[in-house]
Amino acid sequence: MNQKGCPEEYPITLVVNDFEIAVFQLTKQDLEDWVYGYLFSEGMIECAADVQTVLINEESGVIDVTLATNFNTEKMFSKKKHYTAGCGRGVTFFSMTDVKTFNKVEVGKTYQLSYLLKKRSEFARNSPLYLESGGMHGACIVEESGAMTIREDIGRHNAVDKIIGHAIRNELEPSSLLLLTTGRISYEMLSKAAKFGFPVVASRTAATKQAVQLAKYLNIEVVGYLRGRMAIQYTSLGRVIYDLEERVLGANPN
Repeated sequence: MNQKGCPEEYPITLVVNDFEIAVFQLTKQDLEDWVYGYLFSEGMIECAADVQTVLINEESGVIDVTLATNFNTEKMFSKKKHYTAGCGRGVTFFSMTDVKTFNKVEVGKTYQLSYLLKKRSEFARNSPLYLESGGMHGACIVEESGAMTIREDIGRHNAVDKIIGHAIRNELEPSSLLLLTTGRISYEMLSKAAKFGFPVVASRTAATKQAVQLAKYLNIEVVGYLRGRMAIQYTSLGRVIYDLEERVLGANPN
């Protein structure tokens, strides 16, 4: 019988400008990317330069962040918290109504389905934490050149925050990027993609009804069940060319 190690998760307290946001369950790898990605996804920063310092104390399980002095702490933290569904529980300050005010995605690269399937396979083969232990989620961005960057975490939304953090720290242009994820695409996952501006989001599993409705409204292409030589189309915005149509399953996005 093959044996794998257990996935690891740790309680990490995020403190921003001396205000405790919440305690998150996280995998310790790439924590600085997670900080930037989470703060960006929540509207606390607009670019990496808005972060003055990030102090990570793994021993005490505290990340202490100082943001630019023009950050309105009282206004942000007076908002109602919404706890996210699924593993590695997270927290967001955005409701569905808030997310609908995000900018719609008007540009984006066109991809063939066969290319998405190929990159999804490469993603799976290059996810070391998952291969070592199982039970881990991953998020991956694919650049125009085909270059891939992967981040992993016990929580699917944490993995997406990590990859967004990597993107904004490296000033990558969202219109040229493809986002792949292992996790269910729920509305809070879609909101993270929308905040950054990914034109195409694809997953090896399902998208929720709320996420699909939001994707249509914000003009984001969503593809689910990206496995082997098949997929499910949730939106039809013309950014994914289904060159393997006989292998593609139809989906009712309503």
